[in-house]
Amino acid sequence: MPPGFPAFLRDTLQMQRPIFHRTLSIVSSQRSNMSLRWILLVVFWLVSLALTWGVASHSVVPHLAETEAQLRQSRQIQASQTHQIQKLQQRQINLEISDQISRAANVDIQSLLAERDEQIAALRADVAFYERLVGATAQRKGLNTHSIEFVRKPSGVWDYNVVLTQNLNRGAISQGQLRFSVDGVRVGKLTTISWNDLHQKTDVPGQPYSFRYFQQLQGSVMLPLDFTPQRVKISLVGQGMSVTQTFDWKLAANSIGE
Repeated sequence: MPPGFPAFLRDTLQMQRPIFHRTLSIVSSQRSNMSLRWILLVVFWLVSLALTWGVASHSVVPHLAETEAQLRQSRQIQASQTHQIQKLQQRQINLEISDQISRAANVDIQSLLAERDEQIAALRADVAFYERLVGATAQRKGLNTHSIEFVRKPSGVWDYNVVLTQNLNRGAISQGQLRFSVDGVRVGKLTTISWNDLHQKTDVPGQPYSFRYFQQLQGSVMLPLDFTPQRVKISLVGQGMSVTQTFDWKLAANSIGE
């Protein structure tokens, strides 16, 4: 064999040597029955098979191992990328939930701020109203009915609005009950419609009040259809004291009690 001849080919040829000798012996013994040409073709065919098998074994096996390694690496990369995708998906879900919570909280805060703004505006209006009632130039008074207003509804019911004030003792709380009656003319006679008659009930309790500076009381009463009102008499009964004031019916709206 020449130097550098592959060892696996040398081993293959050595393995095929007995077959080659056996074939030659067959050729020698049966030379009369078989053509030498066909025998040599068979021998060369067998040798080519052996060489092909050897070359394939030498070249394919290393590539197969390399392919398996690449396949394992690809699977590892795929698993890593799948894990990263799952983490990103979970992060996106968390961000969406956080955004929804933030939006809901923002809506609640805006609603709360709007409610607080309304309350502050109402308080400022009350303070401005009270300052007009009992400002620095106003006369100091104790419990007092500042005004009373009546508004007739289409049903015949009269809605009323009474404003009570006190600026004599600004730290005290005034508590008690309000009642009023209406004097007028009915069938040509002077008539008084009492608190009970105004409500068309018996033993009607007074309307309670409790305030430090001022309070508005509202309600509804009924007047007879044939009754012409002239005056309203308001009675405030509180803690060890009572106040009675009279208002002209025609000037009942924003009028000052006598």
